[in-house]
Amino acid sequence: MLFPTTTPQEKRKLFREKLKAGKLLQFPGSYSPLVSMMIEKKGFDGVYISGSVLSNDLGYPDIGLTTLSEVSYRGRQIARTTSLPAIIDADTGWGEPMNVTRTIQEFIEMGLSGCHLEDQENPKRCGHLDNKAIVEPQAMLKKIKAAVNGKKLDQNFLLIARTDARASEGLEKTIDRAKAYVDAGADMIFPEALQDEKEFEQMRKAISAPLLANMTEFGKGKLYTKAELENLGYNLVIYPVTTFRLAMGNTEKGLDIIKSTGSQNEALSLMQTRQQLYDLTRYEEYNQFDQNIFNFKLK
Repeated sequence: MLFPTTTPQEKRKLFREKLKAGKLLQFPGSYSPLVSMMIEKKGFDGVYISGSVLSNDLGYPDIGLTTLSEVSYRGRQIARTTSLPAIIDADTGWGEPMNVTRTIQEFIEMGLSGCHLEDQENPKRCGHLDNKAIVEPQAMLKKIKAAVNGKKLDQNFLLIARTDARASEGLEKTIDRAKAYVDAGADMIFPEALQDEKEFEQMRKAISAPLLANMTEFGKGKLYTKAELENLGYNLVIYPVTTFRLAMGNTEKGLDIIKSTGSQNEALSLMQTRQQLYDLTRYEEYNQFDQNIFNFKLK
């Protein structure tokens, strides 16, 4: 009740097994523990924790201003409320190779099931923006090997290598990087901002490791359906900012209604009800500890 009965070690093991099954896994983005609970309730396969969203939620742009402590602790809060595996955005790893080893160890101890590490220079930027600067392949390979060293705490922790090389180096060199990243120990490849279906196909044909697709709204590419991504042979899809955008969009609408009408009455249809919130947080189940907790009826 307070914590899921599935341990972090079991989550990581089960996640690996589901990846081997060959079906596309869907990981919506979560920016709060309650959203993670909703994702599980709706029957998804896992939870994705976006570095962009964590940064934005603190009022910062997505340029690498957050710290390992901020991200890992918030990641634990978001991951712990669900029995689903959670993967988290490690940006550029918060430093040099030794820092990357610590990053992986922190994530494992915090109950995360995997992370992705990217080959951008710091300060980094959103993968669907122009003029990204990327590091030399050898620099990224050192970080991947350092991350593999950190996985000694639990080999089932999924190490995902993200490459942002498509925009600046083209698809062929992106594929070369991806192959090298797999050889260095990456368990999965995240090719960011591929331009069309043909490129998705070429990446799948060239890379033997599992592939992650990023379906972020208002980006450079088409929003492919689950069926389309399955047909392309991808293994995992993330919807990194979707729930955050839904929440902020409705928040703005509701505030506009209050400002213009003087009341929130016209905004009620945008809201989760009190009953829905209590059901999601399993209010009644906590009554087994104290009969005074759930001794009321909602009108």
